[in-house]
Amino acid sequence: MAAMTEEPRRPARMVFERLGPVLSPWARIRAVAAALAGLAGTVFVAALWWSEPGPLPGRTHAAFAVFTVFCLAWAGYGGWTLTRRVPLFATDRVIAGWLAVAASTATAVLVTVVAVQRGSGLLPAVGVSVVFVGAAVVLVVRAHARRAALLRRKRRLTGEEGR
Repeated sequence: MAAMTEEPRRPARMVFERLGPVLSPWARIRAVAAALAGLAGTVFVAALWWSEPGPLPGRTHAAFAVFTVFCLAWAGYGGWTLTRRVPLFATDRVIAGWLAVAASTATAVLVTVVAVQRGSGLLPAVGVSVVFVGAAVVLVVRAHARRAALLRRKRRLTGEEGR
């Protein structure tokens, strides 16, 4: 005879359907940090851009625009993560990884172009670029692996493995 305090067993599908829109404390902290860093970066880059005393070359305008867009993307990512009302299954990590790959690649190209135009510092620019792009790629690969593992576990628990 079962005790009165025991909950009845529910199928995994019902458990998944009842999952609340709650982020773990660490996921919430990461999302808030991304949103705040993105907003702070946007304000900082825009303030630098607008406060330049003289006219800027076109490449400089393009660089400021690219950095502003990346900062806005991180702010948007943080806000998006905080407002999700469904289980994410590591989608947030995949998106963050691809943002990191895009930002590090664009920065690497920009730094390398500047080094080539100046005729000095090409080796350090390429070395640092390879490290940052490599780290971003590792993060995105790990995020995809984590998401795949979580989705496999979900399919196993809900009985959708054969479908």
